[in-house]
Amino acid sequence: MVQPRLLVSHDEDDHGWQFIGISDASLADAKLVCLEEIVHHDPAVLEVADLPPGWLASRDRVGGAWTRREHPMVSEDER
Repeated sequence: MVQPRLLVSHDEDDHGWQFIGISDASLADAKLVCLEEIVHHDPAVLEVADLPPGWLASRDRVGGAWTRREHPMVSEDER
């Protein structure tokens, strides 16, 4: 099932992107996909395509406004 994206994260360490839906995210559910596929299912992610590394954007619902903020620091122990 394709879920709407409510959280987009641009990783600072490897410049990767995370697109999180409405359910709890887990590493077991992670998939490697091309950006074109993400945009096909949810074109609104293009609104945050300029998100700098180390930042995230979230919204409360599909069609809602994105809120951007710097990603909180994660200690080595939490990784």
